[in-house]
Amino acid sequence: MAGLISPSTLSSGDCFSFSPLCRQNPCDLPTVAGFFRIKNGAGLHQKMKRAHFRVSGISANTDGSMFKNRISGARPSKSLVSSEYSYSPGALEKLDFDIVIIGAGIIGLTIARQVLLNTDLSVAIVDAKGPCAGATGAGQGYIWMGYRTPESDKWELEARSKQLWEEFVQEVEASGLEPLKLLGWKKTGSLLVGTTSEESAALQERVKLLTKAGIRAEFFSASSMHLMEPAVEVGKEGGAAFVPDDSQIDAKLAVSFIQEKNRAFSSQGRYEEFFEEPAVHFLRSNLKGHIEGVQTSKRVLHGNKAVIIAAGAWSCSLIEKMAEELSFPLHVPVKPRKGHLLVLERPQTLQLNHGLMEIGYCNHQIASVLPDASSTNVVDSSLHTLSVSMTATIDSEGSLVLGSSRQFAGFDCQPEDVVVNSIYERAAKFLPALNNNSLRELLKGGHIRIGLRPYMSDGKPVIGPVPNLPKLMLATGHEGAGLCMAFGTAEMVVDMILDNATKVDCRPFSPKDRCCK
Repeated sequence: MAGLISPSTLSSGDCFSFSPLCRQNPCDLPTVAGFFRIKNGAGLHQKMKRAHFRVSGISANTDGSMFKNRISGARPSKSLVSSEYSYSPGALEKLDFDIVIIGAGIIGLTIARQVLLNTDLSVAIVDAKGPCAGATGAGQGYIWMGYRTPESDKWELEARSKQLWEEFVQEVEASGLEPLKLLGWKKTGSLLVGTTSEESAALQERVKLLTKAGIRAEFFSASSMHLMEPAVEVGKEGGAAFVPDDSQIDAKLAVSFIQEKNRAFSSQGRYEEFFEEPAVHFLRSNLKGHIEGVQTSKRVLHGNKAVIIAAGAWSCSLIEKMAEELSFPLHVPVKPRKGHLLVLERPQTLQLNHGLMEIGYCNHQIASVLPDASSTNVVDSSLHTLSVSMTATIDSEGSLVLGSSRQFAGFDCQPEDVVVNSIYERAAKFLPALNNNSLRELLKGGHIRIGLRPYMSDGKPVIGPVPNLPKLMLATGHEGAGLCMAFGTAEMVVDMILDNATKVDCRPFSPKDRCCK
C-alpha cells in the first residue's frame, strides 16, 4: 500500500505503532518492518491523505519544513524498523558515542563487550525490543565444531570463536563463579548421528577431516554408541561422530551475564542501552555523505567512529530503506528463516548424556513441504519448504530440548502444528522412549520457541564495512550459528574499527560484491 499520513492532520493523542510481524492482525497494513496502525483507530481514512508518514517508512513533505522545525535540524526519517514508534513534536535529545550498534542479540552485545574491554571507546546499543528478542533467545545453545566443515570459508572464524568462548568460561571460573549456573555452560560433547551405511561412511570421513584440523573426534559404531547413549537408536548400520570438547550454553543466561558486565562501564560514561527504542533512520554527513549516526524514536545518537548493523533477520529491511538515498545499489540479502524448538518436560525414562544431532542437519536436508504454502505469509513461494532434522539435548534446567526446523515464511512467528508434530515424530525415531509419551502432556511443563534466523544464501555471514560508506559496518547473516560465532565476529569487527590486522581472514565475509559493488 502507498497510503500517506500528514502530521498536520493528527491530534495530540494520536500515536503510530509498528507491531512486530510475529503479531499480525488482519486490520494491520503491511510494511517492510512491521504493521502500521493508528492506535485510537479514529478517522483512519481521513488521516491517510497526504505525504509524511509512508506505510513503507517515513519521508518528508515536499519542502521538508515540518520535520526540520520539529526535530531541530535532524533529517526526516527514511527508514522505520521498529515495533513501536510515536510521533512527538519538539527537539530530540542528541548524544555522542564512538560506536552505535543496532541490535541487542548475542552479536551486538559481544561486539559492545569487545569494544569496552579492549579500547577506551564509548558504545550505544539500540534495539526496537531488547536482548534476546530475535534468534538469540530461541536457539538451542550449541557451541559445537562437530557439524562444522574444516577448510570451509567459515571454519577459521568458527574455530577462533569457540576458542574465545572457552577462554571466556575459564575467566568466569577463575573469578570464583559457576559457568553452569551463570551461563548454562556444559561440556557435554556432541554426537552427530546417522542411521544408514551411507551416513556412517560420511561420519567416518568427517571424523578424519576434523582430526586433521586439530579437533578431537572419534567414530562409534551403532553398538559402541549405544553404550554411551542407551536411549538413542540408530539401527544396525548407523553410527556416530563423537567430539568430546563440544559444549552447550543457555543463550539467555549468557546474554544476561554479558549485558551485566557491559553495564559496569555505564558509570564511566562509556556504555548506554536504548531498548524499546527503534532505529528510525541514519544521519549522513553533508560534506562526505558518510553515516554519522542514527536517529531513534526518541533521540539522535552520533557514532563518531562506526555505526554497526547487527539486527539479524531485520538487517535487510533496515538498511534497504537507507539505500533509497544512495547513488549506488546497497542490498543486504538476509532473509528470515523460521525455526521451531520444543522445550519439553523430560520423560523420566529418557536420559541423554551428550548433545545430539542427525547428520542431515549439516546438509540442510529437505524433509517435507508444508501442505498449504499459499496460506502463509511467504517471502518466496519457491523457497517455502520445511526442513526438519533431529537435534536433542538436556538444558541447564533439566528440560528436554528438541529441534530443529527450517522454513522460509517471511516474518511469521506463530507456532505451526504441522512443524511441531514433525519435530516430535522425527525425534522419536532416534529416541524411542518418546513414543510412550504424549507430546501434549510433555508440553504442559514446557513451551515452544520460535526464532527467525538471519539467512544468507551463500551460507556465510556478512561482516565488515560497506564500500563507499566506511563508517557503516555490517555484522549479520549468521543464520543458526550466531551464538557460536559471536565472539570471533566481535573480535573481527573491533579489529576492523581499530585498523588492526584481523586474527582470521575477513575477506570471505566482506560486504563487497555480496551486498554492493
